[in-house]
Amino acid sequence: GFFIEQYQLNSLLYGSTECPLCLKGEIGLFHRDRLRSFFKCLNCQLVFVPPQFHISEVNEKERYDLHQNSFEDQNYRDFLGKFINHLIPHLQPGAYGLDYGSGPVPVLSMIMAERGFTVDNYDLYYSQNISLLHRQYDFLTCTETVEHFRSPLKDWMTLTSLVKKGGWIGIMTELVSEQTEFASWHYKGDPTHLCFYSKETLLWLANYFQLKASFIGSSVVLLVGEE
Repeated sequence: GFFIEQYQLNSLLYGSTECPLCLKGEIGLFHRDRLRSFFKCLNCQLVFVPPQFHISEVNEKERYDLHQNSFEDQNYRDFLGKFINHLIPHLQPGAYGLDYGSGPVPVLSMIMAERGFTVDNYDLYYSQNISLLHRQYDFLTCTETVEHFRSPLKDWMTLTSLVKKGGWIGIMTELVSEQTEFASWHYKGDPTHLCFYSKETLLWLANYFQLKASFIGSSVVLLVGEE
C-alpha cells in the first residue's frame, strides 16, 4: 500500500527508515505542516517527528521556563488531581515514588506529599539528579513528558527500569485517535512535542515491557507489571 511505496521517499525525508520506538522499518509520512513533518509507524502506530525537526535543547528549555505552573494554581492542581486520584487507590500507604519529568516546579510531588507519599523528582533540565535513576520505586509518575522524548525506546527503557516488580507507572499524555483532527490539533503545534501515542502504541509498549495497561479518559494510562 501507500506506506510501503513511500519507503524510499521516507528515508530521504526522514533520514532513516526505522521507527524510533519499535525500530521497525514500516513508516510513512502521516502529516506535514509548514514547520514539521510527522511520520507514523505501521508496526507500533507511533506518530513521531524526525530528528531534523527537533528544536535544540537550549530552545526547549527556554520554552519550559515560560511554564507558569505553581502549587498555588488551583486549575493546575485540579488538572494533576484527575490523574493522581486514579493512581492513589492502587498504592500502598506511604509508598515511595519518582516523578519522571517533574518540570520547573514539582507540583505533583507536593500534592502527593499532602496525601502521605514521598516522591523524588527527576527532570532533565530542572532536577538532573542521576543517582535517582539508579534506584527502584514503588511507583512512577510521568505527566506530560513522554511526548517530549527524543529517543523514545531508550527513554521508555529507563522509565520502566525504575519501578519495582508489581509497581505502578502512571502516564499522562494526550492520545491520538481516529477522532483526532490532527491538522488542527493543539497538541501537535508545540515544537517540543515529538512523539504522539495512540491506545495501540501504549498497548504495544505494555506488551514489549510485559505490563498491563488501563486507560482512563483520553489522556491517562496506568501500567503495572506482574508481581
